[in-house]
Amino acid sequence: MDPLEEELTCAICYDIFEEPRVLPCSHTFCQACLQALLQPSECPSGRCLRCPTCRAVGAVPAAGPEALPLDFALKAVIEKRQQEGRAGAGACRAHPRQPLNIYCLQDRQLVCAQCLTIGKHHGHPIDDLQRAYRKARVASGKLLEELMDKSRSEVFSCSERLQQQKAQCQSALQSDRKAVLQYFKELGDALEHKKEALLSALDELDSRISEKYDPLLEDVEKLKLEEIELKELHSAVQKEKSPLLFLEKLDGLQQRLRVLIQQQLPNPEPVQIHPRMETLLQDTWSKAAIGQVHKIHTPKLHLTGKSQCSAKQTGASAVWAALTKPNFVVLFLFVAVLVWHKEISSAAILTPLTALSEFLLRIYQDSCIFLQDTALELCHTSGLPMKFCRRILP
Repeated sequence: MDPLEEELTCAICYDIFEEPRVLPCSHTFCQACLQALLQPSECPSGRCLRCPTCRAVGAVPAAGPEALPLDFALKAVIEKRQQEGRAGAGACRAHPRQPLNIYCLQDRQLVCAQCLTIGKHHGHPIDDLQRAYRKARVASGKLLEELMDKSRSEVFSCSERLQQQKAQCQSALQSDRKAVLQYFKELGDALEHKKEALLSALDELDSRISEKYDPLLEDVEKLKLEEIELKELHSAVQKEKSPLLFLEKLDGLQQRLRVLIQQQLPNPEPVQIHPRMETLLQDTWSKAAIGQVHKIHTPKLHLTGKSQCSAKQTGASAVWAALTKPNFVVLFLFVAVLVWHKEISSAAILTPLTALSEFLLRIYQDSCIFLQDTALELCHTSGLPMKFCRRILP
């Protein structure tokens, strides 16, 4: 090491100064080296440093060694020396004028002799550059064999297999997505069609209601206007001062009033809508399976008179009342006994049962007469079909 290089070397790391900082004792060291020597417990201020050369203890600024003065002159000399070293081929940057002729195996770079003895590469394994190159060439051939190994090809096969499986799953997912869109499009179209059909049925019934009631309302409105006009004429007649004109106007008013009184007001039978759409939606649509919506038929709406509905209900109630009367119950018991009587031998019937059979026979005859009279009454009063009556009557 030449004298100049020795002056440019840090006494701690034995390498060229990097960011040289000056201590209060005027000794210079690398900033990183001073940071490693920082001892916070030897100074009242809490951050002190003992100089490795003179062993003097000095305070360090709160910001650390980087706040110590920078030796600009020394840094300028080092930079100039490094520039001169870079100008020479194969010179070490840390140790100018030292050739880079040794290959460091640990850091994989060329270093000089001082880097191995007192520098950062001290103790690292070394080798000749050419020999390290030949060994690396042999290792690269083995590396290629490993890359061509069968296990590596299985990796590619596995990758392709996974890609195919992923593509199949995504294809199936896309197909399902299309199926969902198509299904709900058809379902939406079916629901829209059914909605339009139901609204059309309601509109048609609304037209029939208008056809039924609008002419009647028009006639009644004419009568209302006639009545209002007669009232106004009556007021005018009352104000007439001439006796002759009063009598003439009063006679005309009386004639028009008699005509108005003779007019019959319309009195149509009240009607009901059947079936009610609200009931249909609750009883049929709300209980229908979602896939069976298109099979629900659009109902034919009717205007039914209330008396017809009451007659149907009255007829059904009358039939049920007749069937639940005591005479009919006794008749049913007699038929049961009669069937049982035919199934067994008459010799096996005991005397008490014979008396019971005669008693039930008399009741049966009376019940037949009662049932026939009741059926005839129902046929004439409840509006039941005569075909049904002929079936139940003897």
